[in-house]
Amino acid sequence: MSSRPQSQRDPATDDAVLHFVEKFALLLTDAGMPRMPARVFSLLLTVDQAGLTAAGVAEALNISPAAVSGAVKYLMQVSMVQRGRRPGERRDHYFIGDDAWYQTLGDRDKMFQTLCDTLDEGVQAVGPDTVRGRRLAETRDFFSFLAVEMSRLVERWLQQREAES
Repeated sequence: MSSRPQSQRDPATDDAVLHFVEKFALLLTDAGMPRMPARVFSLLLTVDQAGLTAAGVAEALNISPAAVSGAVKYLMQVSMVQRGRRPGERRDHYFIGDDAWYQTLGDRDKMFQTLCDTLDEGVQAVGPDTVRGRRLAETRDFFSFLAVEMSRLVERWLQQREAES
C-alpha cells in the first residue's frame, strides 16, 4: 500500500476501492456477466475519464494481459466500455462513458429485432397453430415488448437526468 495521503492515491490501487471492485464484480457475475469482464468493468467504474491502459488494468486486478484483452473485447462488444488514446500516446486507454448504462440498454433494439425476426421464422417453420409455434410466438412477443419498454425506459431516464441537471 502506498504511503501517499488518501486523497492522492490512485483509485485503482486503493484497498477500499479494490474491495468494492471485487464485491460489485461478484454481483455482476451473479447477474450473468462473465467474471473477468465484470471485474474489469467494475474497476473502470472507479477511475477518472482518462481510463486505464490494458497494463494498468492488469496490474490493478493482478490478471494477465490476455485476460484483460478478452474482457475488454467482450465489454466493447456490448457497448459498456470505450477505447481511446491520449494525444501523443500509442497505448489505448479503456474507459466508461457517462452514458454507459443507458447506451448499452438502448443499443439492444437491433438485438431484440433480430431475435423477433428469427423467432418469427421459427414460428413459421414449426407451424403457428402448434404448441411449439405458440411457445415461439410467446417468446417473440415478449422480446418485442421488451424492445418497446427498454426504449421508453431509456427515454424516461434521459428526461429525468435532464430535469435534474
